[in-house]
Amino acid sequence: MPRYAFRIEYDGAPFRGWQRQADQPSIQGALEAALARLDRARPPVAAAGRTDAGVHATGQVAHADLSAEWDPFRLSEALNYHLKPAPVAVAACAPVPPDWHARFSATGRRYLYRIVRRRAPLVHDRGRAWHIRQPLDPAAMQAGADRLVGHHDFTTFRSTQCQAPSPMKTLDRLEVEHHALPCGGEEIRLHVAARSFLHNQVRSFAGTLERVGSGAWAPDDVARALAARDRTACGPVAPPQGLFLARVTYDREPF
Repeated sequence: MPRYAFRIEYDGAPFRGWQRQADQPSIQGALEAALARLDRARPPVAAAGRTDAGVHATGQVAHADLSAEWDPFRLSEALNYHLKPAPVAVAACAPVPPDWHARFSATGRRYLYRIVRRRAPLVHDRGRAWHIRQPLDPAAMQAGADRLVGHHDFTTFRSTQCQAPSPMKTLDRLEVEHHALPCGGEEIRLHVAARSFLHNQVRSFAGTLERVGSGAWAPDDVARALAARDRTACGPVAPPQGLFLARVTYDREPF
């Protein structure tokens, strides 16, 4: 059976997350329903990562085994037709070897977390950023972020429901990027990269660094929270709407 990889974009707002659920809308369910219109075998879809309810993606990657060969362009066009009107799009499609796996072949994942700080309510970014009204200090946030980069026990920054066998992860990048907005306020973007992540890890980082930016925490408090290896030492978990799965990397890039 030929295997195809897909690069997928979606607005996570109307979904209960990536994973298929019997009675709730999911991105996996939408893609599998679209594939079922093209392949009577109703092939399942496997993804590089399972995003939570309300989380978006600009670079999710998935794969499926089809019953027949397709031209990749025609396959992506057909899927996008059957995905309408769901806010999900197949941005790229490519054939891959049978041993290539969207999740297990991945060598890295990159997330973006967006915070918009302004007094006025969000209009165009509503549902796509965390709206903060109080001033934030991006330099202090970066100082706190620097305490998290490297190989650590991230028990403090993972959900109590996380199913990963170990809290040990290597965080390759946590960069705080600041932009002034033309109509007042600012946008702060957190760029986060690692081979893999724990459940709620990026949102836990974002909520903790917001505390640093607001002055409620000092940067060294982040180091103390990390060393505590205790979930109760974490700052608040940031809301899902600011989070985007931006890219998944592979040794054998399919696209």
